[in-house]
Amino acid sequence: MTLFAAIDDEIRDARDRARRREQLTRQRVTLLTQIEEVRGMLADLERQLAKEDRDVAKLEQGGFAAFLAGLTGDKEERLARERAEAAAARQRVTGQRTRLEWLTGDLRTTDQALAELGNPHQELEVLLARKERMLVESGDPRGRELADIAARLANVSADLREHQEAQQAGAAAGQAVGYVLRHLGGARGASTWDMFSSGGFADMVEHGHLRQADEAAWHAQGALDRFSRELADIGVMAAPRLPKVDTRWFADVFFDNIITDAIKHQRIARTAEAAREVAEWVGAMVNQVSARCGELTRQQESLVRRREELLS
Repeated sequence: MTLFAAIDDEIRDARDRARRREQLTRQRVTLLTQIEEVRGMLADLERQLAKEDRDVAKLEQGGFAAFLAGLTGDKEERLARERAEAAAARQRVTGQRTRLEWLTGDLRTTDQALAELGNPHQELEVLLARKERMLVESGDPRGRELADIAARLANVSADLREHQEAQQAGAAAGQAVGYVLRHLGGARGASTWDMFSSGGFADMVEHGHLRQADEAAWHAQGALDRFSRELADIGVMAAPRLPKVDTRWFADVFFDNIITDAIKHQRIARTAEAAREVAEWVGAMVNQVSARCGELTRQQESLVRRREELLS
């Protein structure tokens, strides 16, 4: 018990300071949100105040508004009302400015407290690692379990990192394929219009979308290739391929009729359907990888808790 008493005191102190830092960090996030909200409100109120002051000035200086008010005989009443509204707006501005000063003062205090605390999480990890070595070297039964936990934790952490990389690559691929689908949808809509209007403008819109879809498809295929490589790292072999986007315009120029328009429309629809299947596959894979990330995160947290229990 005496062997570990000193380091246990250091661990408790570091853990208390780490909790305090977490609390202050949460407070800082809240303060930043509140400051942003107040600044937005203050900007609106200052604009409102400027408007109210202009309304008062127009009546006081005898402008057109004052002339109309004079004709109806309610100039003084209206001037009093405008002055009251301006005073109320000025009071709200003053209140929000004061609130902003309080919040920024609290933020400075919080930042100062965070600076004084330093990095207790890092200190705690160093202390826990030192005690872990002491337990292993002393022959304490906890040392064997800690060594086993360290090995399992290293494996789980590496596995989680690889799954998170795959998850990020999948999200990027899904976004890129979605961009292709949006342009194919635009081309399909223009193609529908073209079948009924037979106009050159519809052709131009359609092919503009197809060219953009084709360019986006090259970028999307690159994102899919990166996703495939990340999947391979976690033991999943896949090679998703986007369909080729047909951007040919020869038939549209020389054989523009309802038959060729219908063929184009079907061609675009088939391409969009194939791209949609790829998008659905990517979405399903990302969901699977995300679920596995959740499992690995829970395993990691469980191992970390058990390690801390042994070291506390």
